Amino acid sequence: MTRARHVPQRSCVACRQVRTKSELVRIVRTPQGEVQLDETGKLAGRGAYVCRDQRCLEQGVKQNKLGRALGAPITAEVVELVRQSLAGESGELRPREK
Repeated sequence: MTRARHVPQRSCVACRQVRTKSELVRIVRTPQGEVQLDETGKLAGRGAYVCRDQRCLEQGVKQNKLGRALGAPITAEVVELVRQSLAGESGELRPREK
């Protein structure tokens, strides 16, 4: 009998929806205090996850949910980097699924 492989689950800081880790984008505050996009999902530091859609990203920034989760302010450069990364994956950000 084979066992089903464990799939890590994380929740979006903006909409609080639980998804698989691979469906979310991780933003990390490094031990040096820098906030950056974690494309590998393995950088050291405090991480926060956001859905791969623009509304969740905007909500997380506007309501300071990302900043609170990371314990650091989120700069416009980091937000723009996440937008570009998401747009580069699919050519366009996905609308939020209901």
